[in-house]
Amino acid sequence: MALRSAGFAGELVLLGAENHLPYDRPPLSKTVLTQGADPDLALGLEQSGVKVGLGVRATGLDLAARTLLTDAGPEPYDALVLATGAAPVLLPGGGPQLSLRTVEDALRLRERLAPGARVVLIGAGWIGAEVATAALALGCHVTCLEGLETPLAGPLGVEVGARFLPWWHDVDLSLGVRVREVVAEGVLLDDGELVPADVVLTAVGVRPETAWLAGSGLVIGPAGVPVDADRRTSDPNVYAVGDVASRWSDRLGAPVHGGHWDEAASGPTAVAATILGTPRGADEVPYFWSDQFGRKVQYVGQHRPEDTVVLREHADPEKWGAAWLDTEGRITAHLSIGFPRSMVQARAALAERRVIDPETCRDLTQPLAILEDAIKGR
Repeated sequence: MALRSAGFAGELVLLGAENHLPYDRPPLSKTVLTQGADPDLALGLEQSGVKVGLGVRATGLDLAARTLLTDAGPEPYDALVLATGAAPVLLPGGGPQLSLRTVEDALRLRERLAPGARVVLIGAGWIGAEVATAALALGCHVTCLEGLETPLAGPLGVEVGARFLPWWHDVDLSLGVRVREVVAEGVLLDDGELVPADVVLTAVGVRPETAWLAGSGLVIGPAGVPVDADRRTSDPNVYAVGDVASRWSDRLGAPVHGGHWDEAASGPTAVAATILGTPRGADEVPYFWSDQFGRKVQYVGQHRPEDTVVLREHADPEKWGAAWLDTEGRITAHLSIGFPRSMVQARAALAERRVIDPETCRDLTQPLAILEDAIKGR
């Protein structure tokens, strides 16, 4: 659609392994589980003259011949955009375990979230928290098994993750536990304990869908297909967006994970501009949000393990945040709960790579825009 909006009138072919038209993924864990809605969005594809092939899986790529190989036959191209996404990581064992990645996943899980059902979640990250929220609302008994010390310790660190602990009071939360395997009766832990379950959802991460590209000659990294700001890959006729892509950011000095919602939204526009010869070179600041336990969590930027985290407080305990600063004091990421104004300020600070005074920063109501002046005045 971005190509059509930019004036491209040539042939467009859209192929996807799923049997659904393109849809927005955030509602899968935010509304589909509780409302049972189907998030299909027709997006005017037929009216735009786009040839759509559903249930078609990519199997290989011939760069020299400019041909995509699929289980429905070869598909020649002048320009190819990879958007194959990522696949959930599953755990050992022959027992049934669900994941939440597609419409089918969401509807399958929704069918099983009956009142009184014993739901065991493996992983207390973003997806685990949102599914726990939905399952509680539907009257399920929810248990969550997390290998780290706090919820969200993986993406946010233990210090910030500890602030989320009170939100989980209605969940039987076990921290620092290791899962051996998923069995028919539930989940077997390393210490031999069996956690009984009617429903098991595994939410321990995803892997970019790049296996089908093996042997193609396209450069593939551990986090996906490396692309520049204009979503170019190592081949001049191939581009990548979304979860399968790993975009280098000069602003952040690191690759940006393609799983962020706004990466999926901005990537197609960037690709369309590049294909049409008007690359933008935009280095967008990644952003996403999560709805969990009646609260909205917003995160912008991307921090690194070596960054310093500063907790930001407010007189209202339901409003708080965190800022991550690099070794030079520049902000790299910001988290906000219940105080959306701080996110507007954080976006501006990140875009300008501002130096932040860590002491003044502890006050969530303090505008980030003036903190660089504060530190210079010392």
